[in-house]
Amino acid sequence: MRNNPVKTKIMAGGSAFGVMVFEFFTPGIAQICKAAGAEFILYDMEHTAVSTETLRQQFAMCRGLGIAPFVRVPATEYDFIARMLDVGAMGIMVPMVDTAEQAAFIAACCKYPPVGRRGAAFGVAHDDFLPGSPLDKMKAGNERTLVICQIETAKGAENCDAIAAVPGVDVLWVGHFDLTNFMGIPTQFQNPRYLAAIDAVVAACAKHGKVPAFMAADQTWMKDYLAKGFRLMAHGVDSAIFQGALAQGIEFMKAETRSLAREAAKAKRAAGRAAKPATKSGPAAKAKPRPKGRR
Repeated sequence: MRNNPVKTKIMAGGSAFGVMVFEFFTPGIAQICKAAGAEFILYDMEHTAVSTETLRQQFAMCRGLGIAPFVRVPATEYDFIARMLDVGAMGIMVPMVDTAEQAAFIAACCKYPPVGRRGAAFGVAHDDFLPGSPLDKMKAGNERTLVICQIETAKGAENCDAIAAVPGVDVLWVGHFDLTNFMGIPTQFQNPRYLAAIDAVVAACAKHGKVPAFMAADQTWMKDYLAKGFRLMAHGVDSAIFQGALAQGIEFMKAETRSLAREAAKAKRAAGRAAKPATKSGPAAKAKPRPKGRR
């Protein structure tokens, strides 16, 4: 079975960077992201209408590229978690994780017995349809699956140390918008209470050997949260990246068109002035005598 290069890297103390995909579930998206330098794609089920079949195809397209496919399932349910793993996901993110008990259930859903409760199926998508020992495959599956708990409620932030202590949990991923919403301080990302929660997550991860993670919309967020110690980070989301780049290009073309129009108008005025007859200089011409009229 293929290993999970992102898990190997971050659990050894390194950092890994990727992208969140909400919209562009296209045949080429995995290769496009890989060509851009992404190490993983985190596909979203929570806020999209993407189907299991579509994700199965997306995970298959990551094969051979060296890019790890992760998925955020919509809820803490075994059926979502186990099915995504069986169709090829190498990492599972679960939103709204509030307690250590919930985190333990998530970890169990991602692991085969005796450490977990994942059902067994072999010769399918998750093991690339290859033959081999089921025992070896279960061991490899347990080792490679990245288990990500999202901390995005006040309760989850309060319990982040206990959540990080759960065996089998690898990553605590801060959902910053929801976290401020549930704390009653929506979008107040400089509020001392929010910043204290961020510090608590980072400290819990350091204490228990887990990895803090974040989705950064732009370079300001990236710089800030990398400095705080976040080592797994997604740039995103895909539609916002595309829209931002497109808007920048469109605005440049519009601005350039306006600039060219101003230059053309300026040149036209200059040409008009050059075409006028020169004004005579020197003494004023003598006035012609008025014709004598009848008296």
